[in-house]
Amino acid sequence: MTLQLFWFFGGIAIAGALLMICFRNPIASAFCLIVTMLALSAIFFMLNAQFIGAVQILVYAGAVMVLFLFVIMLLNVGRGGSDMRRAPVWFVGLILVGILASQLLPLSRYSSERLALEYSHSPLLANPAVVFDTTMNLAGVNPAQATLDRGVPGDIAMPLFQQYLVPFELTSVLLLAAIVGAVVLAKRRI
Repeated sequence: MTLQLFWFFGGIAIAGALLMICFRNPIASAFCLIVTMLALSAIFFMLNAQFIGAVQILVYAGAVMVLFLFVIMLLNVGRGGSDMRRAPVWFVGLILVGILASQLLPLSRYSSERLALEYSHSPLLANPAVVFDTTMNLAGVNPAQATLDRGVPGDIAMPLFQQYLVPFELTSVLLLAAIVGAVVLAKRRI
């Protein structure tokens, strides 16, 4: 059942992404991107990554897309002649989807045993429990126990606010610069 749901939501995500690049109307493209992000969050929920799925909905499908729609409406981008792009764009998109599918379909034959065999390069060490041992990390801490102690948000927040604090803050400055740039561009037209 979960495999069928994965293919269902994966298909919705791919269709939404393909429609996003095929619409000429930027607002319709933004709504197709929201559909793609919601389908991705459903896949995260199926993988028992509820925190990442909720963040995907709140931050990306919510806040970032509101920002995108605000900028699109602020710039007052005009409509083209047709709402859909011409056939060559669809044709190129379908070729790219076919190439991507031809690369991803062989992954469906992978199992943890095959991945362990390819990772270890030895049939004697092809036990996934040996190759992907998660009992202790480099600091001598059991990652599963650390996640249970701190919880998933704490496990994500610790490296985000320690190791990656500067890139995290630079992202907020980048978003602020985008908003200011959109206001300046819109102000020139008024």
